[in-house]
Amino acid sequence: MIDLRLLREDPDRVRASQRARGEDVALVDSLLSADERRRSSGVRFDELRAEQKSLGKLIPKASAEEKAELLKRAEQLKADVKAADAERDAADTETQELLLQLGNLVHPDVPVGGEEDFVTLETHGEIRDFAAEGFEPKDHLELGTILGAIDTERGAKVSGSRFYFLTGVGALLELALVNAAIAQATAAGFTPMLTPALVRPQSMAGTGFLGQAAQDVYHLDKDDLYLVGTSEVALAAYHMDEIIDADRLPLRYAGFSPCFRREAGSHGKDTRGIFRVHQFDKVEMFSYVAPEDSQAEHQRLLDWEKQWLTSLELPFRVIDVASADLGSSASRKFDCEAWIPTQGKYRELTSTSDCTEFQSRRLQIRVRDGKQVKPLATLNGTLCAVPRTIVAILENHQQADGSVRVPEALRPYLGGREVLEPVAK
Repeated sequence: MIDLRLLREDPDRVRASQRARGEDVALVDSLLSADERRRSSGVRFDELRAEQKSLGKLIPKASAEEKAELLKRAEQLKADVKAADAERDAADTETQELLLQLGNLVHPDVPVGGEEDFVTLETHGEIRDFAAEGFEPKDHLELGTILGAIDTERGAKVSGSRFYFLTGVGALLELALVNAAIAQATAAGFTPMLTPALVRPQSMAGTGFLGQAAQDVYHLDKDDLYLVGTSEVALAAYHMDEIIDADRLPLRYAGFSPCFRREAGSHGKDTRGIFRVHQFDKVEMFSYVAPEDSQAEHQRLLDWEKQWLTSLELPFRVIDVASADLGSSASRKFDCEAWIPTQGKYRELTSTSDCTEFQSRRLQIRVRDGKQVKPLATLNGTLCAVPRTIVAILENHQQADGSVRVPEALRPYLGGREVLEPVAK
């Protein structure tokens, strides 16, 4: 959530952010009104309580005649205090509910607009000319079938649409990717983490995934637990309700977990293969830093993502995501999109978001710097979303006979394999 003091001091900035997100601007005025009622009712409660305490000291010393009048006043004060307390609690509850609906403040450099209004910042690698090489590229599902690596038919039989099996070299390729990603993150100073896939409501709400993203979340009603769509949730909540000494920052974690998403708004999109699925594994980077260091850390996370995709020898571009396409927690987000030959376009493979103090305020995570205790900044960055990375590797490194060349960086994690060969029929 944002700082209420900032809202009071510069409401136009918050309105502009809401407008850029394509969200309800009237929410700002509703929140300002609720906050004013919360503060004024709090002042009235304090005044009435002070009078009540003073009156309590006068009654024992009063004469019989005065005491009757004071007792009458005491009864009225008791009712007034109770009413003021209820009014204060109601206004506070309304303020908190409205505050949780408000997205993070959009960074001023973020391009304004929707999904297609991003700005391309960089382009890396060479796009292969398959026509010049003399063959038509196969898509990842056809390649996965040839290699005995992907089985979506049995995935659908067992679990339904958008589920899959990785088999043989497909399973080995996932393990290679995960181990290589964790190795890179560890070398960069991240602490490897295996995180829970089920979290409590306060963890999910605290990271901002029960707002606009709620439709994509799986909820277990009987246990009141949520299946995470990313280990970001568990990594953000890891230090919930804690105060961290400034000299421990930055704290960097690399989480590996299964991820679950309903993909409720994606009917008819990417239905073929494993590009958009309900369950997948992912390696996620997560950083806790001082607020003044968040922009520099955001660039570092992006650099690590670029290092990863470059090591996989994939052509990709970096985009500055437009305001209306940001998640509610993100102040700014960079996506790395890999070229997918059979789609003839770039598709998102990694993403990194600067969430500033938004999540830490919700989760009550603070930093102690000398005598000052204040919220810190949190950032996240996908290093390897496994299925999409497999899609990009298979399609970009395929050869005319259906085999796939293994990027050099992955070979040590695949027993030295240089090529994934078709399986015998």
